[in-house]
Amino acid sequence: MIKRSSEMTVEIREKMRGGNGSIRLQHIFNTDEIMGKCRLFSRITLEPGCSIGLHQHDKEEEVYYILSGTGTVDDNGEIKTIGPGDAIKTGGGQVHSISNNGDEPLEFLAVIILF
Repeated sequence: MIKRSSEMTVEIREKMRGGNGSIRLQHIFNTDEIMGKCRLFSRITLEPGCSIGLHQHDKEEEVYYILSGTGTVDDNGEIKTIGPGDAIKTGGGQVHSISNNGDEPLEFLAVIILF
């Protein structure tokens, strides 16, 4: 199956999970298009100053793969700087948040897998 970029749903969320600004989600595949336990497979864009607030993943894991830009991640209480090629995994009751504190958009893939 090939899905063109023009066929992907784009969603804008304000203050996602209590974060700052507008978050752009390009849903690469929707849950009804993926066989298995994946509830999110999206490309997310955070403009400078925008963030996704601190939230927990219980009975699931979320993986971020950074494509471009820089930012910071709160990884279960540890603040880390992230950039292209970095990957973050959160699950089993852990918490995380992500912020764009750079000068260019922060783009990453996000996948949520249910246990």
